[in-house]
Amino acid sequence: MLVHAFLIKYAEIALKGKNRYRFEDALVHQMEIALSKIEGDFEVKKEQGRVYVFCPENYDYDEAVDALQHVFGIVGICPVMIYEEQGFEKLAEDVVSYMKQWHPDFNGTFKVWTRRAKKSYPISSMEVSAELGGRILDAFPEASVDVHHPELDLSVEIRDKIYVYSQTIPGAGGMPIGTNGKAMLLLSGGIDSPVAAYCMARRGLALHHIHFASPPYTSLRAKLKVRALARELAEYTGNCQLFVVPYTKPQEYIRDNAPDVLFTVLMRRSMLRIAKLVADQSEMEALITGESLAQVASQTMQAIACTDAAQNLPILRPLIGMDKTEIIAISRKIGTFDTSIEPYEDCCTIFTPPHPKTKPSLAEIEAAEAGMPGLAELERIAAETVEKIPIRIGDDPEF
Repeated sequence: MLVHAFLIKYAEIALKGKNRYRFEDALVHQMEIALSKIEGDFEVKKEQGRVYVFCPENYDYDEAVDALQHVFGIVGICPVMIYEEQGFEKLAEDVVSYMKQWHPDFNGTFKVWTRRAKKSYPISSMEVSAELGGRILDAFPEASVDVHHPELDLSVEIRDKIYVYSQTIPGAGGMPIGTNGKAMLLLSGGIDSPVAAYCMARRGLALHHIHFASPPYTSLRAKLKVRALARELAEYTGNCQLFVVPYTKPQEYIRDNAPDVLFTVLMRRSMLRIAKLVADQSEMEALITGESLAQVASQTMQAIACTDAAQNLPILRPLIGMDKTEIIAISRKIGTFDTSIEPYEDCCTIFTPPHPKTKPSLAEIEAAEAGMPGLAELERIAAETVEKIPIRIGDDPEF
């Protein structure tokens, strides 16, 4: 049975007071983008404190639901049947017909919720619910009413037309993309950073990605893998840019001029400085990494403190308290795991010393950088020669 409308439910947006309309408008915009890849003319519309999707005569239901489930800010998607408003007797007839179509042979507990947005309707919401409950019991004698813990919630909204629904498909939750600023994600080819992108986009951040490539030590396939990850993420994060930094010369310079036990932290600091230069050009307000506390040597408390001191943009680490099992579970859920485990490594894994220092001090890190006077210029050149790759929703993520 093909429905021609969806009621969209949100949660946190309802708490935004006088700014609520901004978040609703952002949600509508993101829904329009998500639905634009599906054949047919969908209309997303705000009506009296509700957000609806009105669907074309013919469309792919599963594709539409899947697209909406990728939009942050939506907590529920309710397929709605719409009937003409022709008085209560016709409403009751339509509601019983809906139950017979959607829940044939129903014998459980139910409750009718009525919302009377059309205040001129002559019967109160409670009276409508009570009378409809009686009509349903007549049609389904084995069913019963439970107003506290029903198995089925039947919702009826009285507007210029009658909207009836009883199913809520879970949404992605969170906040609409772009409502809480812009940030730059350090996107490697691993499992963690795509999950970090998902987590921060879910909080309303608009994201761009930056990746560090070190040819010939890293291959073209490694870059294509990262581009595929960015395209997979675009289904959640929206259209963005992937900045690919030519990092070979700064990385070789650090390798040749610094103690090897400090190499990883020095490289991370260098990457953050370059990421800040690129982020500043696009007025991004923070950097995001996929670091998890103590997962590797560069992610101890001491190493993170040294890394943070490299530049002054906030660094967001949404995975900091997660273990690998939790991170992998999310990567499978969002569809990036299979690409992440492809055997094409990023530059973070090359030149790694066998015994990196796990508790470096900022003083020794800064002393090591003082012995590399040419590093700042190499970083500046790398930031100015980035390759910009547009990432668009619906692009083929294969590589």
